[in-house]
Amino acid sequence: MEYTIEGGTLPVVICQLGSGEAMITERGSMSWMSPNMQMETTSNGGIGKALGRMFAGEALFQNRYTAKGGPGLIAFASSFPGSIRPFAIAPGREIILQKSGFLAAESSVKLSVFFQKKIGSGLFGGEGFIMQRLSGQGLAFAEFDGHVVEYDLMPGQSMVVDTGYLAAMDATCSMDIQAVPGVKNMLFGGEGLFNTVITGPGKIYLQTMPISAVAGVIRPFIPTGK
Repeated sequence: MEYTIEGGTLPVVICQLGSGEAMITERGSMSWMSPNMQMETTSNGGIGKALGRMFAGEALFQNRYTAKGGPGLIAFASSFPGSIRPFAIAPGREIILQKSGFLAAESSVKLSVFFQKKIGSGLFGGEGFIMQRLSGQGLAFAEFDGHVVEYDLMPGQSMVVDTGYLAAMDATCSMDIQAVPGVKNMLFGGEGLFNTVITGPGKIYLQTMPISAVAGVIRPFIPTGK
């Protein structure tokens, strides 16, 4: 498979598939495709895994697109202004994504639920108790909100991240939560009660415009019925 990412801050990934090659996606992410792309809706792993994906914020079923009778083209557009990033998934190179971060992947990539090991990080962390894990082998694409900044964390090195800004991390990283110090800071600092702490080794991907933050900014300007 070959691909190009176009569109700047309104990105789309355009994939060129060989005959018989297939991709999976969710949430109706397909934007356009050649006529020989055959779609099949599947639970991809059974009802148990499908329910797990639903809890992770994804659809109950996945769509599988296969190029039939020759090369095919299929495009997947981001649902929010931001970035599309490719990830080469392989054994030992798994990625943990924010909820709804998965866009599309080769059919050899597996999407599953990732539960936070520490309940505290699940209840108070930026992305909740359940995230997404990409495993298997192949190329996957994730959509992030806004611009993406990457950091390589050494073993034991940490980064404190405000809620929602963590887009993805290597599966070798660990996550915990940290209370904002001081009662005055908690009540009047405007930064919430908790921050997410990511500890290496591994790479983390931070997004500059979480959709949750955008919603909070525009909410006061949305007319409401009385």
